[in-house]
Amino acid sequence: MNTRAEQLKAFDRLLTIMDELREQCPWDRKQTMESLRYLTIEETYELSDAILENDLQEVKKELGDLMLHMVFYSKIGSETQDFDIADVLNGVCEKLIKRHPHIYGDVKVESEEDIKRNWEQLKLKEGNRSVLAGVPKSLPAMVKAFRIQEKVRGVGFDWEDKSQVWEKVEEELQEFKEEFNVEANKSIDHAKAEKEFGDILFALINYARFIDIEPEAALERTNKKFIQRFTYLEEQAQKKGKKLADMTLAEMDVFWEEAKKKE
Repeated sequence: MNTRAEQLKAFDRLLTIMDELREQCPWDRKQTMESLRYLTIEETYELSDAILENDLQEVKKELGDLMLHMVFYSKIGSETQDFDIADVLNGVCEKLIKRHPHIYGDVKVESEEDIKRNWEQLKLKEGNRSVLAGVPKSLPAMVKAFRIQEKVRGVGFDWEDKSQVWEKVEEELQEFKEEFNVEANKSIDHAKAEKEFGDILFALINYARFIDIEPEAALERTNKKFIQRFTYLEEQAQKKGKKLADMTLAEMDVFWEEAKKKE
């Protein structure tokens, strides 16, 4: 691996290239924080994909792309004299030191849970009016639900045991079933159904948290698995000169089961 001196040299090289591009490249010169925002979101999801696929070479590449974006934002900030890369890095360093008093101070902790509780309490002392103030509004709903539950757990608002959470899941499922699934011809209040379905998802996400499963990652793995199986189904149907629209579910299920076995 590279030495610390080599790492610092590489970072300095990126800063130098960023300066040159901002000055000499028409595309780079016209970018703003707003124009970069959507590209940064895309790069973040690409990194997430690489992590889920355990493709470390792709992880390295996507980390580089994100690092470029962080340097780019800092460069724009320096041009308006609001902040530069040193301010950004020193800011996060100071925050890490303040929020780890068990490392840089005299606070004693017994467990990871103690650390999480201290973290949330320190954030409140720093000026956050609510424990939930730091949850971004634009997070995908499933990720947001998971983060909300983690945040309130940090101040003690949580179930005591996972069995209680599962009881809540079953309770929400039963309520949904009784309200919307008993009579086949019963008209459904879709607004109410959506609300109740959201309660089911929130309870399931809570249970996932208790058994150390990241629901977003779990669902994305299922998405990828489904895509892989369905693509195989399409390929096999095409080889046999068939169109999916003309096939029965039983015929398609043969290829589906073949795809499962190939996994």
